[in-house]
Amino acid sequence: MASTSSSTQSPYTRWNDINDDQLTLPDVEECLQSAPDDLWVVAACTDRLLDDPTLQQTLLELGLKRTEAAVTRSRHIWEHPPISDEEQNSQAESSTSTDEHRWNAALVARFRDNPSDARLCHLRAVLLDRLDRLNTFKEIVSQLPVEQNDSEEEGDEEWEDDPWADDVTEAPGKASAAKEPLIPLSSFLTYPLLDAACLLASTEYFTAVQVMLKRHGPILWPYRFAILDSIPEHAAASEYRDILPSLDPVAEVEQKPAFELPRPDLDWAEQSDVQQSLTKSQVSFGISRPPLSTVEAQSQAEPLQSDPLLSWYRDRIDLIISSTGMVDVALSLVQHAASQGISGLDEIGEDLSLISRLVYDAPAANDVNQDEWALQMWRSLGPSDVVRAYLAHSTPETVAHDINHLVLPYLYVLEARAERKGHPDPSLPQRMLYEYILQAPLEIIAAIFESSKPTLPPAQRIIRDDEDMVRLALACLYGSDSLNEWPVMSRIFECLPAWETPEDEDETDEVDTTIASLGTFLTPSTTRPRCTPNDIFLFFKPLPSTSLSRMLDVLDVHLESGEILARWSVPAPLRWFLRSNSNIMEQRAWAQRMARRAGGSDDQLSSQEDWEWLLEDMLKLAGSGESGLRGAFCLLSKDDVIRIFFEGLLSSGRFDIAKYMLHPSKSLLHIDPLAVEDICLSCSQEFYDNAGSGNYHFGDMKLAYDCLDVPQQSERVLKEKDFIEATSRLCSFNLMSRPGIPISPIEIRLTKDRLSLVARVLSSNPDAYKHTQVILNLVNKLGFRDDVAAEVKTLAMLADTALQAEDFDSAYEDSQRMVDTVFTLRKTSGIENPAVVEASEVCWVACFQLGRHPDFPDTRKKLSLLGRALDLCPADRITDILNIWRRLEDDDIEERRGRLTARQNGLKRDVNRAAHGRSRTTQSAAASLAERLQHLQIPSAPLVNADAAALANKAFHRVAANFPFSVGARGRSLLPERDRSRSSERSLPKYDGAEVSAQASRVLQKGLGWLLGDEE
Repeated sequence: MASTSSSTQSPYTRWNDINDDQLTLPDVEECLQSAPDDLWVVAACTDRLLDDPTLQQTLLELGLKRTEAAVTRSRHIWEHPPISDEEQNSQAESSTSTDEHRWNAALVARFRDNPSDARLCHLRAVLLDRLDRLNTFKEIVSQLPVEQNDSEEEGDEEWEDDPWADDVTEAPGKASAAKEPLIPLSSFLTYPLLDAACLLASTEYFTAVQVMLKRHGPILWPYRFAILDSIPEHAAASEYRDILPSLDPVAEVEQKPAFELPRPDLDWAEQSDVQQSLTKSQVSFGISRPPLSTVEAQSQAEPLQSDPLLSWYRDRIDLIISSTGMVDVALSLVQHAASQGISGLDEIGEDLSLISRLVYDAPAANDVNQDEWALQMWRSLGPSDVVRAYLAHSTPETVAHDINHLVLPYLYVLEARAERKGHPDPSLPQRMLYEYILQAPLEIIAAIFESSKPTLPPAQRIIRDDEDMVRLALACLYGSDSLNEWPVMSRIFECLPAWETPEDEDETDEVDTTIASLGTFLTPSTTRPRCTPNDIFLFFKPLPSTSLSRMLDVLDVHLESGEILARWSVPAPLRWFLRSNSNIMEQRAWAQRMARRAGGSDDQLSSQEDWEWLLEDMLKLAGSGESGLRGAFCLLSKDDVIRIFFEGLLSSGRFDIAKYMLHPSKSLLHIDPLAVEDICLSCSQEFYDNAGSGNYHFGDMKLAYDCLDVPQQSERVLKEKDFIEATSRLCSFNLMSRPGIPISPIEIRLTKDRLSLVARVLSSNPDAYKHTQVILNLVNKLGFRDDVAAEVKTLAMLADTALQAEDFDSAYEDSQRMVDTVFTLRKTSGIENPAVVEASEVCWVACFQLGRHPDFPDTRKKLSLLGRALDLCPADRITDILNIWRRLEDDDIEERRGRLTARQNGLKRDVNRAAHGRSRTTQSAAASLAERLQHLQIPSAPLVNADAAALANKAFHRVAANFPFSVGARGRSLLPERDRSRSSERSLPKYDGAEVSAQASRVLQKGLGWLLGDEE
């Protein structure tokens, strides 16, 4: 039934029912060859686009065969167009008409009259184009590489080399298969030709691109640079070298390749006249030939000249470097261009070769993020920058190899370029290498110098000039600020050449002058804050080998000195030894640092042997080496170094070791006893000044006190000890420098008048005045031992404090002791002695103040004190004191008479009662007086007694102005005031104006004292 049904169907229906993937050659023969309609058959062949090349070729050939009749008819009309009478007349009259015009017009008329023939001619051109593409596709497929596909994931490699295997048998699990084309045939036939070529180029199908350019050259070659621009930048030039442009060396233009066209001549239907006639006929075709490209591309139909071609290569190289950083790819492009006769890329090739060494051969950092080198970036670098880039990640183990294989070839290229440009510079490699060495780390420098030893063959040495090697070493070492690379510096020194030079005093002086000049040159200034190794190298440049040899000896001494300083934690850069060579202050300061830092917390020299080792090293630095060259402390004498060492030993607090080393039997420290005393006093004062607490039983104050046990106990030492003890005693009284802040030892030492400290003790401690001997001992230890004037002032302060506390007995005892001291001093030193005069003035004023005090009840003692005041006061004050004396004497006589009468009459009880009555009378009188004081006008005229009191007070304060006598527990001032009322027996009218004023002042003071919180 199926066969019957298919046989009864028309070819047209059957053709439409067959799918593309079901179509076979018999179907083509059965459906198309039997169809009578040529146009339908050709349209059917054009409509089908298959991926099977054989079947597609059959369709194309069949369609072309069915268009031959229409082409023949149309071509006959084109070749033999009919001529009308009008055309014959016009042709005879005008010679402008051509046969071609007539042919084209006849062909256009033919196509308009027979649209089927026009369509067949158009479809023939489409089929011919597809046939050409089909043949191109087949050639492309034939040249695709063959892929090896593994049927298994992993094969047993052990059995691949089986000697018993059959040679003909293929390896198991592997099969050969042709690589699939990027564009299938059905798409390739209608794909824009230029787009297909660019697509193949972008996917690196370079063989396919070459085939397309060869077979479709006339169409694609004008767009060759668009195709080349589609090639990925990472693709190696060797893979697409056949499609890269080349240069004709004779004509100096781009060489145009020879094309292999699919057909030698165009078909009649493909000719431009025929295609134009088809267009003019305005026949609808439905199917058109594919465009060349879907995007606008720049065309270059003519070959390029040499310069534009060179520019294209340069741009391509820059693009590769900038976009990928693959220097090897760019370098391969340069090499190919050179092989194609393109000149002008030599320098670019050199740069790329050098960049490739930097990228692929130079040591790289461990991190992933590395610098991406571009040609433009490379050209912007100077030679020094390139050298540093080559050696940026070099290690001491690889730097010598890197210099020989990377840096020196680059420098030789620069030298060759300079010579080609007409500016030869033979010293350029050496200069650039030296510049890098002068800026390199010491570890790298040491490795370079080890590869430049004079014992090596000259061809293997990096630095071949011995004198330059010494200059570089001196510049690098003296220009370095390193403080801990002394072994590396010694390695550099050991690589230097050794010259035998005779000793000459003139040369020694010259070296000393050189060292002094270099020290001045290295000293920082406003114009040059720091002297670089390059500057030092220029300084050594003109020196001859003899001077360089002596400088090596100096360097040896300085390296040894530097190691010694570093051993004791006071390292100094090598340049310091040159700068301090003629500066004794600098040397002394560094020696003090060495002695003091050695006993610091970083070292903790615990044993005597350690300190002896330190002393030995310090003395070594003060002396001269084996070559007679001076050490780091050359300007210091051995005695100076020993003193500095001793100071450092004391500052560490190791007084036991200091005593041991000072012992005469040991003979370790030869220091004059007076110098020992001075040093110990200085160190003790330093401990004292740095102490935070005044207690000399711990901390820095204990160190200050114990330090004074080291020297002999002289008067100065004992005096300083006393002062430390006094400081500790003062701080125990809780003196304050500011509210809430205890006084510090340094404040005590800086106090100009130390007696004021005693006054502050008395004012801040209510019971301190009771301990007279303790206060006097404190004054003695403050530095006033055997100072009678200070003792008198102290007793005066004690008496005044006791008086303010109304402890009259203590005040009297202090005053009496003060009087005895003054009279003893007057006997031993004479009255005219300034100290005696000062003490006498303080004494009589104090006695006068206590003797005239109205609350002191003992009249006899008061008379005694006033008598002492009369004995010691100046002559112009006797009258004032006598007035008080007479008044007290009258009171004393009256009291004696009363007591005598009472004894005689046996009326002791009545006398007591009377005394009690007098007391009440006195109190009532005082109360009534207080009431009247509110309206009392005190006379302003000076009275005799008031003048005496004022003058006495003025004299006392002139002598003891720095002592706050007015402070005390009660805060009552003892400025001049009048005596109180005597006894109840004495009538009120006996008081003169001065007495009334004194009473008023006293009552007012008591009242104010009560208001202020006085205990009374």
